[in-house]
Amino acid sequence: MNVPNHVAIILDGNGRWAKSKGMPRNYGHVQGAKNVETICEEAYKMGISYLTVYAFSTENWSRPEDEVAQLMKLLRNYMKTCQQTAKKNNMCVRVIGDKTGLAEDIRESIDALEKATKDNTGLHFQVAINYGSRDEIVRAMNRISDDIAKGLAEGPVTSDMLSSYLDTEGIPDPDLLIRTSGEQRLSNFLLWQSAYTEFYFTDVHWPDFTKEELARACEEYSRRDRRFGGHAKED
Repeated sequence: MNVPNHVAIILDGNGRWAKSKGMPRNYGHVQGAKNVETICEEAYKMGISYLTVYAFSTENWSRPEDEVAQLMKLLRNYMKTCQQTAKKNNMCVRVIGDKTGLAEDIRESIDALEKATKDNTGLHFQVAINYGSRDEIVRAMNRISDDIAKGLAEGPVTSDMLSSYLDTEGIPDPDLLIRTSGEQRLSNFLLWQSAYTEFYFTDVHWPDFTKEELARACEEYSRRDRRFGGHAKED
């Protein structure tokens, strides 16, 4: 099987999964967070080098206040446990998104996590928090504009230049993007980076997404004839 180098996942369906079991939405978020750790381990065992998950979008702030508060509490706990998991599994963790919109203690936890894992050589794990692709591109363009004005960069802006200013700078574009829970849209996730990405949609809610489901998605990816500009891509 031709295993993708970089898999991105939109973690959808936590709330619906919890509702189907007569439980509150936050129960689904907790179980979904636990499943992230499982899938990280399975992805690395399969030979996937990069895994990026969409955990909290810029639009998620519009959810009910109590749900957002519970998500931030879950995020605080996850930052602590993730450092232990990363150490155990030699995992390099990076958070993408607008960190300035997060509470100071969360930003400090993210900084500590990234510094502690930056030299790890196992799975490269990216977590998108307070992330929106349009916001990412706007922030990148503003930084480019500022650097050009200061003489730190030269125009005109090129594709490679813009890529180097994105949150994902230095990370290869995803080969496969998976969305769980039946929705078939990108929802403002990695729009620039997914120009040539293969998409895979499944009705399975994220907490029920297993290593077998991941393997099924990768098998589907492996069967596809990937073409770029009329030429098959050699992976």
